[in-house]
Amino acid sequence: MTDVNYKLIQQHLEKDRKRLSEQLDEIRASRSSEKRREGSPFGKREEEATETADLENMVAQEQCVIDQLTGIETALKKFEVGVFGICEKCGQPIEIVRLEAMPTARLCMSDARKNAR
Repeated sequence: MTDVNYKLIQQHLEKDRKRLSEQLDEIRASRSSEKRREGSPFGKREEEATETADLENMVAQEQCVIDQLTGIETALKKFEVGVFGICEKCGQPIEIVRLEAMPTARLCMSDARKNAR
């Protein structure tokens, strides 16, 4: 693998981290405004169900973004310590095609297949 590929992957990860951090801030700000509405009385159960579903979706979306950010932070830490692109299971290099498609990959294709079984 070339340093150029690694540098591009690292830049992509940093850009994604910024985008997801902003998205997380927006979700949390939106959730805060939702909490302010909680005190208002509802006349219909349908409205309550809709609001509950909206809140559950927002929480699920927030968790998804947090999980993605965690993966990105882990990958960027690996760059710092010099182990990015190394399979956590077998210690062999992860295929560049896999890293370009999924920069947060922790396993090589062989171990990922074994792990999926």
